[in-house]
Amino acid sequence: MLKKYGQKTGNFQSCSRIAAAALAAALSFTSVCTPLNTAAAAKIKLDKTEAKLYVGGTKKQAKTTLKLKKGTKTIKAVFTSSKPAVAKVGKNTGVVTAQKEGTATIIAKYKAKKYKCKVTVEQYEPVSPDQPGTDTDTNTDQTKDETLRATQYGRVKGVDSGDHLTWYAIPYAAAPVGDLRWSKPADPQSWTEPLDCTKEGDKFLQCGTDYATGKTVVSGTEDCLNLDVYAPKKAEKLPVLVYIHGGNNQTGTSSEMKGHQIAVEENCVYVSLNYRLGLFGFNCLPALQKDADATGNYTLLDIAKALDWVKANISEFGGDAGNITVSGFSAGGRDVMAMLTSPLFAGKFDKAVVYSGGMTIADETASARQIAAAIAPLAVEDKKAADEKAAVEWLLTDGTDVKDYLYSIDSNRLVTLMSNAGIRMSVFPHLYGDDVVLPKEGFATTKYNSVPLLMLTGATEFSLFCNFDGYYFSDAFKALDETTQNAAKTFTRKYGSDMYRIFNAQCSAETMYKNYGSNIYVCQVEYGSDQSATKLPAMGSFHGIFVPMLTNDHTYSDFGDFTTEGYRSMSALFDNYLKNFLVSGNPNAEGQTEWANWTPENPVSMVLDADAAKGTAEQKNVTTTYEAIMDAMDADSTVPQEIKNDLISKIMNGRWFSDALDARYKNVSLWK
Repeated sequence: MLKKYGQKTGNFQSCSRIAAAALAAALSFTSVCTPLNTAAAAKIKLDKTEAKLYVGGTKKQAKTTLKLKKGTKTIKAVFTSSKPAVAKVGKNTGVVTAQKEGTATIIAKYKAKKYKCKVTVEQYEPVSPDQPGTDTDTNTDQTKDETLRATQYGRVKGVDSGDHLTWYAIPYAAAPVGDLRWSKPADPQSWTEPLDCTKEGDKFLQCGTDYATGKTVVSGTEDCLNLDVYAPKKAEKLPVLVYIHGGNNQTGTSSEMKGHQIAVEENCVYVSLNYRLGLFGFNCLPALQKDADATGNYTLLDIAKALDWVKANISEFGGDAGNITVSGFSAGGRDVMAMLTSPLFAGKFDKAVVYSGGMTIADETASARQIAAAIAPLAVEDKKAADEKAAVEWLLTDGTDVKDYLYSIDSNRLVTLMSNAGIRMSVFPHLYGDDVVLPKEGFATTKYNSVPLLMLTGATEFSLFCNFDGYYFSDAFKALDETTQNAAKTFTRKYGSDMYRIFNAQCSAETMYKNYGSNIYVCQVEYGSDQSATKLPAMGSFHGIFVPMLTNDHTYSDFGDFTTEGYRSMSALFDNYLKNFLVSGNPNAEGQTEWANWTPENPVSMVLDADAAKGTAEQKNVTTTYEAIMDAMDADSTVPQEIKNDLISKIMNGRWFSDALDARYKNVSLWK
């Protein structure tokens, strides 16, 4: 999911303001925001101006790290201490270590300017458990402030909202800047005072579109490896639901689907995380992959690190570390599907829920060439090569000169690259089959992390992509009469969505079943589609139709009314299934329509729908094949053949679900 769709001729200024804004919000796009390269963002300052350390305590209490920042970027400085006998500091690292009681000033020098931090060192005095009114156990603190919880890196303070508690932006790893830009995530620096986690954090660095101007803007920060935790009041050993946001692994935020309602209604501890995006999260150029265990799948390393944090800390928030379900929407769903094949994730979770995901994997060699082609113009601009062809070949070498250059590129230049993917792997390749994190054979593997799996798809998944495709704003399409235009849009939406829905769930089940050792449950939401009792014009059962079923805090109101009795009734049906699944890995319970697990002999989906007053859940066989869909396309006479050819080769081509279509209609490859 990206800021633009389809061909480069796309022009969102032709869309209505409401439709464009709704589209952006629904896909976790960036809306109107301030670019990072403003004068204010470029101000140089230390990340701490005061710090308190202790002698006689633990190593964590005795140290801190100072960083000199220019906006979000860490810059190199020379550090000195006014009193090394009180607090010494690493000259180049900024690591401050307590020596004895007293006060010292740490000075960071950069280009003749000095930046200061006052450090106070005190004697650590552990609180005696016998002392009245005190206790070294964190639970006593919670009687004063129920949101104060301990983590392995320090205590955190959250928000009490009555029926639930929330902690925002808890660090699970250090900021991936400097030498960590393309490295395994490192532990964050520990802290001694409770960390304020009462406000939503920033999202990871990404670009999007200001729909008022049509311009690309940059937002977010690289210091964003953190997660949000939502828990019901008095939670104790509840199932844990970890959510990975969508956005094509290029945009999005942990707040995409806020968890206050989910935590309370599903009676679980809900965790939503931020991770590296775009070329910061996926980059397989050879210069970065010289070590034997190197991988370009940095996003997956981040997710693995976050799951390790959950295992180690979630019991402090009332969660059961032995009952963790990972879930994700769109790109997050595809990440979860990839995790099922990865040895890195063995034992890190117990169940999986995938919303509009499907199986995607990219060839590492082909991906490197696409990435090199994207960065090549920067290399030419920086005089590293005479032209883009030479730059591509240079960037595909594995020398330290290439590595040093990649690390030297300003993040604001990198973030705007490869940003018009529109569910096309060729535009932004990711999820590499490198035999390190993901197997080269991809989903043909025989070694799955087999856990109970629930996969959900909408019936009209392609509408949110094809409705705004650039081809519809081309002069050739505008020249058609209105009847032909509408027929063309219906054609693309109908057949593209049929392919997309089976890609998301049915085809995954068919591929996995033989080598998968746990039950697979498939769900299809019909609500809003042409087959539904309640139709949503143009959008149908769109990509994200499930979100209003889980939370009232969403951005889809322009697509339909999700407050009707019927929709809420359907939501309640799914909520009950999901709640059961989180507890046991089985969605069924007494009094509900039975949901059978998917098998080749009984390939049923739980189909959800609703009229104005009542929701329904019914098992149906909704399977089809790509061949059957394409046969129907060939027989469809509602669109002239010449227009049909354009729709197939310019809108439906090269998508996640398009392999069979591209082969049958001999579409030109979008790979370099």
